[in-house]
Amino acid sequence: MEKLVINGGKQLGGAISVHGSKNAVLPIMAASLLIRGETVLHNVPDLSDVSASIDILEYLGASVKREGSSLIINAADITNNDIPDNLMREMRSSIIFLGSLLARCRQASMCLPGGCDIGVRPIDLHLESLSLLGAMIEERGSCISCIARELRGAKIVLAFPSVGATENIIIASALAKGKTTIINAAREPEICDLADFLNFCGARISGAGEGVVEIEGVDFLRPAEHSIIPDRIIASTYMSVAALNAKELVIKDIIPSHLSPVIPVYMRMGCRLFLSSNEMKLVSPKKIKHIKSIKTMPYPGFPTDCQAVAAAVLIKARGTSVISEGVFENRFNYAAELNRFGADINVSGRTAIIYGVKSLCGANVKCTDLRGGAAMVIAALSAEGESTVSDIGHIDRGYQAIENSLSEIGADIKRIKYEKKEC
Repeated sequence: MEKLVINGGKQLGGAISVHGSKNAVLPIMAASLLIRGETVLHNVPDLSDVSASIDILEYLGASVKREGSSLIINAADITNNDIPDNLMREMRSSIIFLGSLLARCRQASMCLPGGCDIGVRPIDLHLESLSLLGAMIEERGSCISCIARELRGAKIVLAFPSVGATENIIIASALAKGKTTIINAAREPEICDLADFLNFCGARISGAGEGVVEIEGVDFLRPAEHSIIPDRIIASTYMSVAALNAKELVIKDIIPSHLSPVIPVYMRMGCRLFLSSNEMKLVSPKKIKHIKSIKTMPYPGFPTDCQAVAAAVLIKARGTSVISEGVFENRFNYAAELNRFGADINVSGRTAIIYGVKSLCGANVKCTDLRGGAAMVIAALSAEGESTVSDIGHIDRGYQAIENSLSEIGADIKRIKYEKKEC
């Protein structure tokens, strides 16, 4: 087992870079199955979720080679159309292989995916949408089998703008016969990156990033190279690090427009932001201001993935802040752990009331999920004394060697191995 040991209270500063987006690269890796040849992806982060996707691709018959931050995927020969339970359980995003296997092999079987325990995330929208494209779906307990003699375009109206369902539809429709229209599609930047990649390969996708996406099916896709967009969630994490622990910090390798939903919140906290084409300088206030209300919503609303790291800042705000969760019901599992630092968070249902405190003290905490784990690190950096953060496998799903990045801006943080004691 591994944990992070952090000596907090250090003044941070300098510059920090953002790596490629986890939520963008995973569906693109799945979409590489549609190409009977070599796909080259650049700016790919070294994350456990990426490793899990590599394992799935290799099981299916593709060859995958990493060269620095690039992945070379050759899916010329696919030998399997099922994904074993142990591989599916590694991450929630594994469900995205359903659409790509149907498009490539015309059949797929897998069990329900794993991932962070942040609430019920049913795959009904995925299955209903794929059935409209012509898939025959059979569910047996937690296992799903799909067969499609032919995928045909359809008009699909999503009851909720699900990112995963939108991605599955786009991937499955790329090689379908005719035109597919998605109404109430997810609008996240990662959807645009997936569409850009597929269009580079010869797909005909329009409207990505808007509420209506249209896909004209093509007969085949050609090999291509593509660079993954920067991770906007990590950028917002570093904004929280800066707001709480640095006088000023330069955050490099970003796309500022992707951060438009979170920038107003940090300005309301009292931060001053200076933006250029691919970086941001954040100057923190002497005292964080409280936020009367934040509500997470699908993009372009405030992202659910950003609320935990925002809460880690607001625990030291002057006054009371309120965060309402509009996407997942269990997003506040991290609150009890933050309270171990001396924070004062009261959770009722999908609402967290945060009473700002003057100071935090070191604590031994554990990660409850990916973004909650990042919030623990942010709080520990601000707390006086030593803190330990365990169960960091959650963090490793989305942050590449977070201790190295934070050390470069002055944090006293190290990763150590330990043996977990049995109760």
